[in-house]
Amino acid sequence: METHVLVAGNVNGAFDDYGSLSGKEHGGAPEVAVQSCAVESDTDAEELYIQQAVVLIEDAIQYRSINHRVDARSLRLYRWYYSRICQWGLGLAIGVVLLLAFVERPSSLSSSSDPRHRFSPWEPPCGFTESIEMFCLVIFSLDLAVKGYLIGWEEFRKSKWLIGYTFVISFSVIDWMLSVSMACDEKFRVRRLLRPFFLLQNSSMMKKTLKCIKRTLPEIASVMLLLALHLCLFTMIGMLLFAKVEDPKKNEEWRLHFRDLPTSLTSLLVLLTTANNPDVMIPAYSLHRAYSMFFITFSVIGTYCLMNLLTAIIYNQFRGYLLMSVQTSIIRRRLGIRAAFQILSCQGAQPAAEEHVAVDLVLKVMSRVQMKSYYRQAIIREAHKYADVGYMNREQFKKIFDELDKDCIKEHPPLPQYNSLVLQRLQVVFSHYFLTILGNAVALANVICICTILVLNAEKSTAERNNYIIGIINLCFILYYLFEVCMKLFAFGWKGYLSYKNNIFDCFLTILLLVLQVTIIVTHKIPSSHWDPSSQGTLSLWEMVRLINMLIVFRFLRIIPDIKVMALVASTVLDLVINLRAFAGILLVVYYVFAVIGIWLFEGAIQHPSEMSVLTNTSMGNITSNFSMQCGTYEQLEYWPNNFDDFAAAIILLYNVMIVNNWQAFLDAYSRHTTEWSKIYFVCWWLTSSVMWVNLFVAVILENFIDKWDRSYSCSVTDVERIRYETSVQLMFREQIQEPTEEELRCQLNQHPHLHLHW
Repeated sequence: METHVLVAGNVNGAFDDYGSLSGKEHGGAPEVAVQSCAVESDTDAEELYIQQAVVLIEDAIQYRSINHRVDARSLRLYRWYYSRICQWGLGLAIGVVLLLAFVERPSSLSSSSDPRHRFSPWEPPCGFTESIEMFCLVIFSLDLAVKGYLIGWEEFRKSKWLIGYTFVISFSVIDWMLSVSMACDEKFRVRRLLRPFFLLQNSSMMKKTLKCIKRTLPEIASVMLLLALHLCLFTMIGMLLFAKVEDPKKNEEWRLHFRDLPTSLTSLLVLLTTANNPDVMIPAYSLHRAYSMFFITFSVIGTYCLMNLLTAIIYNQFRGYLLMSVQTSIIRRRLGIRAAFQILSCQGAQPAAEEHVAVDLVLKVMSRVQMKSYYRQAIIREAHKYADVGYMNREQFKKIFDELDKDCIKEHPPLPQYNSLVLQRLQVVFSHYFLTILGNAVALANVICICTILVLNAEKSTAERNNYIIGIINLCFILYYLFEVCMKLFAFGWKGYLSYKNNIFDCFLTILLLVLQVTIIVTHKIPSSHWDPSSQGTLSLWEMVRLINMLIVFRFLRIIPDIKVMALVASTVLDLVINLRAFAGILLVVYYVFAVIGIWLFEGAIQHPSEMSVLTNTSMGNITSNFSMQCGTYEQLEYWPNNFDDFAAAIILLYNVMIVNNWQAFLDAYSRHTTEWSKIYFVCWWLTSSVMWVNLFVAVILENFIDKWDRSYSCSVTDVERIRYETSVQLMFREQIQEPTEEELRCQLNQHPHLHLHW
């Protein structure tokens, strides 16, 4: 369908943090010493050396540490462990054990979290989730055993993550045994709080991100201290400025927002997020204009200065640490390639000092390496350049693997050749960029027609709508879309047409729209003014027309690749989806932990008045003191689905608090129904999610977008697609990365705990 070439760049790979780069102690594992290259090798030794080189090159491709056992049996186990099926199996076990929280008590298996509409969810019998969990724990134990064996005891002792892995598995098994012994009736399952660790320890990028956050904490703490001082200072000034006076008409600000210290702190903390602005200052502002300066000054200093300073600090520290992380990854790649060369250089008859590798041996190794086909082809192509000489030296060997530092660019196949002059001219017309512009204009006209019909029918019910007009309009547009697809297929050929992703998107939606339109004609006959909008088939006429309209609006996204800035933004978003898996994973971990803690603290804390036994009728006089219908409160806003009664509801509530829109309603409700100390939980979540994580996310977006913008400044619209293929974390820092020297590589290889190279 398309060919591949490699352009300067870098690919993202899996990282492995087990085993240090500077370990000096050797474990009691079998050790392999590569002796002098003058030693004649037998068949078994040659096979072992080839197997070692294959694994080391695979480590280099995936940026993995090479500090593992290198005997034949261990290498077979190592390759099996890092095979796709094993890694997918381990990932599936991690996903299953995390998803158990949705099924365990309190179960989330109900259609609604609103206590007014929620039915009793299905509760699994005792032993159901426990059996699944134990199966996953057995898989994790095997994973730990394999990792420990492959890196050796000495490296195992130095890995804090593996020691933590051991503790979490052991504690989970003990807690599991307690659950089973108590017939699954325990109130707290502490192991639920530890389950996210399984996700963390399996991702090297998550570990690196945690290190980045840890490294940033001192700078963040200094700004947070300044922010706390700012908050306390203005709280005291506010309590003095809006103190209670004799005239009750002037006490509204005091009564609502500055009644006591906790209320004052909460009011200004929420104002820091702008969630209660301008409500918090209206009572005072209505008395005198000058009172607004207090709130404006607080917001300018806190919200626009200190909070944005936090973003700048996180961005700066994140960029610095990610650069170091990328530098470490490059060293790992160079180490793996250098070690593979040193091992293969012992297979020739030349003296060791010459350090040559036979080209045939390199080709034999590359045929066994598990890697993407276009990288293999590129490396083999480079290796064939030295076929006349028969061997390559260290620099040449390193150079052929520079192809790994280039990313794949898809090249579109050539246009089909037509003999007829008429067909050739039609091909020129239909392959011209003008046809795409015309198609975008037609799509825009279709969307405008739909919007016009929607505006005209906004107040009409389904029975009052005349859908035959929009049906005829859509049919005409769909026929043009089909014509456009056919003409592009004629001009580019089916391979060339499908080599463009936007063409695949366009063709799929066009065919789907055509099928739906034909279904309407077959089901509801030819469009006419006598169409019955409420007539039922598999779907009613209105439902099918509505579905077509939604697909047409969605199809309008085809214009994105044709507008440079829009294409750049869209490609940045796509890259974020691909490159931010580690950041999303840590955010998932944080959500998981806070949701579990929230269920422990607040499950069943807020109940709808209809569930309260003290209520005898619907009059407000019978409602308990904790139930408030004051404007803006949890009860008045009917936030009943936002609760901690099950895991899924807790996740949604935490998301709503992270957005900080109206989050003061949750602060107020849970402080009234539980205790004032409950605010600490929500403030901690706000600091973790909204302050820390959102700013980190902004830093990543800035880094990604700025890099793309700088490189696309002089590009045309069609070049933006190439830039998207080139983007990777390593590429963003390519100019700042320093290549390791030969002395540094030899020093690292001499410290390998299992592979003893003799130079």
